[in-house]
Amino acid sequence: MAEHTGFEEFYSGTRHRLVTYLYAMTGDRAEAQDAAQEAYVRAWQRWSTVSTYDNPEAWLRNVASRLCMNHWRKARNRVAAYLRHGTGPDVDAPSENTVALIAALKRLPVADRQVITMYHLMDLSVAEVAAQTGLPVNTVKTRLSRGRRALAGLLDTDASEEYTHA
Repeated sequence: MAEHTGFEEFYSGTRHRLVTYLYAMTGDRAEAQDAAQEAYVRAWQRWSTVSTYDNPEAWLRNVASRLCMNHWRKARNRVAAYLRHGTGPDVDAPSENTVALIAALKRLPVADRQVITMYHLMDLSVAEVAAQTGLPVNTVKTRLSRGRRALAGLLDTDASEEYTHA
């Protein structure tokens, strides 16, 4: 703990000035607070060295400023990528069957839903599902069978409800 001696006083004495400086630079209080927090974490990790500098606060301000600049660069790159590529093509709304299937899947226990989606939607074999989930092959087969039966019942129930409401 001796290596962090004085850090608490340093933090208390500089935090308001640093956040005010970063807020003035960025115009965004949350961004200023995030950058300040990250800069203090870095100062804490290197406190045995930073505390020996002639002006540890200048080092801290420099680190925090660079963090803000990196944030701006990333934002600028995101905007440039958006302008270059635009948004993706419009996607059609899901079909009624897809909506019904997803609703039925949500009603299954997570364990059954997991093996059904891996097997049927990701086209994994029973052995691959077993390997990825860490389950025995027979457990995967059981969950597939149980899940299919439950799905069939849920989808038949949903279909029969549609006909009674029509």
